[in-house]
Amino acid sequence: MKKILRLFCSTTILLATSCGTHQAYFPDAICIQNIATIDPIEGLKNNQTVIISEGKIIKIMPSDEITLSNENEIIDGDGKYLMPGLWDTHVHFAYIEDIAPRMFTLFLANGVTSVRDTGGNVNFVKEWKDKSLLYKTDAPRVMMAGPLLDGEPNVYDGADPAHPELSVELHSLEDITSQVQLLIDKNVDLLKAYEMLSPKQFKKINELAKANGLKVTGHVPLSMDVVSAAEAGLSSMEHLRNLELSCATNSDELLESRRKMLMQGKNMTGGELRSAIHAAQKEEAIKNYNEAEANKVLTILKKYDVWQIPTLALNTFLSNQYYANDHYQKSYQYLPDSIAQYWKKRSVALKEYPINPSFEAQTNFNKKMIKKIHDFGIPIMAGTDTPIAYLTPGRSLHVELEALVNAGLSPLEAIKTATYNPAKYFNMEKELGSIKENMWADLIILNSNPLENINNTLHINTVLKNGKVHNASAIDSMLNKLKAK
Repeated sequence: MKKILRLFCSTTILLATSCGTHQAYFPDAICIQNIATIDPIEGLKNNQTVIISEGKIIKIMPSDEITLSNENEIIDGDGKYLMPGLWDTHVHFAYIEDIAPRMFTLFLANGVTSVRDTGGNVNFVKEWKDKSLLYKTDAPRVMMAGPLLDGEPNVYDGADPAHPELSVELHSLEDITSQVQLLIDKNVDLLKAYEMLSPKQFKKINELAKANGLKVTGHVPLSMDVVSAAEAGLSSMEHLRNLELSCATNSDELLESRRKMLMQGKNMTGGELRSAIHAAQKEEAIKNYNEAEANKVLTILKKYDVWQIPTLALNTFLSNQYYANDHYQKSYQYLPDSIAQYWKKRSVALKEYPINPSFEAQTNFNKKMIKKIHDFGIPIMAGTDTPIAYLTPGRSLHVELEALVNAGLSPLEAIKTATYNPAKYFNMEKELGSIKENMWADLIILNSNPLENINNTLHINTVLKNGKVHNASAIDSMLNKLKAK
């Protein structure tokens, strides 16, 4: 009742203000005045006033239609830009566990207010999800999938540092049923299917997910093609993984060959077997790329609404060389010292790494497919795979946005992939991802216009999480604490 009364009083004051007779006062609210808003659907609107109370946007109106009382808590937005908080829709808290305790701060400092964890020990990841729920104004929202659901041999089995134990090896349909139920009991938000699954296993995962109102993301299993995976219920694809195998003139022959390799490679580790198949087929598939075949595949992806998380910065990392940028390398200082030193050493070495023709062909394929996917109207979400490949949590999302723009999206379209689209993916578009009344106030104030240059998303002045203001001073303080650890 108290909340309703306060909103009623605020509305009454606003109506009086429109006649020019009163100054508007909003108790217990934050007023952002004279700011340009960037909504991923509606675009740029200049000179807006945005009122935030109890964690939500309660009023948006042109600044010349309201005069704020000096008693308000006012943020001067003159010359600045307000946009929704960003999502990174492909992260792994469990990939390098020593980095995990720093990820909340790094995400928030870089304007990433929501993340989607796409694979790791469910108990470990759940700890971070539970913390995010406990500290809603000081941590990003965490959506989680639990472990990668893989066949045999599973890829991320803990065999080496490059393959930490992020997955579970499933031997039967009964294994799948029990594992999915365990994850449901842990309140996962989606499931992640992986590359070594059989078609029957993959179908079972999707059936169970549908029965329980969950989406299935993942890699197209090597035992399948993209069309059959889409028809089985795959909701979204990560990294464009194995897409090229279905866009070749000889895609049927490649599928038959993959299935034979899978049968013959049971004595190998999952990582070894997957790498062997990729080495044998990806380059050949790209050489045999066929536009008509690709169009058929994308038509199916559109028909079944299979969203794409391209992680383009990762997929093109040897050519875009984000890690070679001195400014980017400064982000390493917030990591544990041993990790920071190793990343710096490897970044310097990779600058001199020759780009072989196979990787260059894969890079060109990925860039071309992003534009085609977008033109087909297949939704895209921005994700990075942090902390894999020296992708610093938070900072790397801005690299991904730049990569999407370089692939042919406009800055506003790229922003949509990291704001509105992820919210819609989780059926939260009425709560998040836009600048509208009644939305949660997960917002970023920028000093420069990202529609003119997507790199301006880095020019962060203030981050708001559920309405709490983290200004530049607060962000610097958070980051300095990481350096001191």
